[in-house]
Amino acid sequence: MRIATLYAALAQVNPSPVVELNRAVAVSMATGPASALPLVDRLQDDPAMKHYHLLPSVRGDLLFRLARHDEARAEFERAAAMTRNAREQALLLARARECAAAG
Repeated sequence: MRIATLYAALAQVNPSPVVELNRAVAVSMATGPASALPLVDRLQDDPAMKHYHLLPSVRGDLLFRLARHDEARAEFERAAAMTRNAREQALLLARARECAAAG
């Protein structure tokens, strides 16, 4: 929880949607995906995050951990479509397939 607290302090000094996304990841590690998902969901309408592939990637991971596999698959596919990095695309598409197999 200490890292999440530090991210909250950073957000006070230097607020940004990327800091909030990182804080959500820290919260998920400290208290679980259910408490982090609303933090990530609040970032979905932020214009700065519109093309940031890590937002749907993080959201997909949280949804997967919550056993919401169909939603997670869609998020990983969306993230893969947003990145031009072939290795990232392959990883994200593999995660999407993992969701399909689990669902």
